[in-house]
Amino acid sequence: MNSPPGSTAAIAADAWERAVASIDEAETVCLACHVCPDGDALGSMLAFAQALRVLGKPFTASFGDVFVVPRILRFLPGLDLLTDPGDYPAEPDVMVTFDAASRDRLGSLAANARKAREVIVLDHHASNTRFGTTHLVDPGAAATAAVTERLIDRLGVALTHDMALGLYVGLVTDTGSFKYAATTPEVHALAGRLLATGIRPELVAREVWDRAPFGYLPVLSAALGRATLEPDVAGGLGMVWTTVTRADRAASALPYDLLEGVIDVVRRTDEAEVAVVFKEDDEGAWQVSTRSKGRVDVGMACVALGGGGHPTAAGFTLHGEVRHAVERLRELLAEIEVVTRT
Repeated sequence: MNSPPGSTAAIAADAWERAVASIDEAETVCLACHVCPDGDALGSMLAFAQALRVLGKPFTASFGDVFVVPRILRFLPGLDLLTDPGDYPAEPDVMVTFDAASRDRLGSLAANARKAREVIVLDHHASNTRFGTTHLVDPGAAATAAVTERLIDRLGVALTHDMALGLYVGLVTDTGSFKYAATTPEVHALAGRLLATGIRPELVAREVWDRAPFGYLPVLSAALGRATLEPDVAGGLGMVWTTVTRADRAASALPYDLLEGVIDVVRRTDEAEVAVVFKEDDEGAWQVSTRSKGRVDVGMACVALGGGGHPTAAGFTLHGEVRHAVERLRELLAEIEVVTRT
């Protein structure tokens, strides 16, 4: 078996061996990704579930808290393999987690992870807390999908179109359609292997980025209309921020899970290095998305606020007033070292 290219040195050989042995020896394997799954989390988990099905290995796959697949991901193959979190084994023998930087990110399935005999953590977040027993964590990987592809390869499973589609969605979403700095020659090589299974990238792009109901337009308009530019934040690099309220969505009957693209519009602001969008969910909490253009580590700021993520893309959950969180962000961004571009 040929080892696929990638930053394999970031993961110790004995970790790969232990993960493969644990999965081979397990009678059943339990899979979990983080709450409110994105393309990388859900795509990676579904691809791996299909690999286990090829191996004839019984499994359970789910995610905690609100068990609803985001609309933009409902084209992914393998959704029929998901199990309601209420039916998840209470004390898994072997549990594999995807794209979760901490146990808390598993939501209601965090309790199951605490009781599992073996927890194999697949992730690419530098902020990963190493909450498992075996860690396949590569901060140099562009997506958890890249780590998942390596594990599938080590299990001796050949990629099918449907497995590759889940991994491709994870790769293309976490690289911003190959626009981010994490896009290396190895990333394009992996994309090439995945596309070789027959994936049509234009169809993926349409599902993920290029469609929305009409009600999205007035919600986006409301968010942009209240956007605030603070040019002095982050040492003068600037911050732009806005909110999307439940009232905005209710007026257009727009589900919360269709708000992901708002940050991509706000972050285009030339005068701001940092972009922040506060999205009020159905329970009244604020799910906060942050982006940086590369000179400020927003991941550090989000960790300080109880969240996590990457230097250029991170988030946190706010149970409180937006104005207080904005004040704290100003303070944190003033403390974070700015990267000087050459």
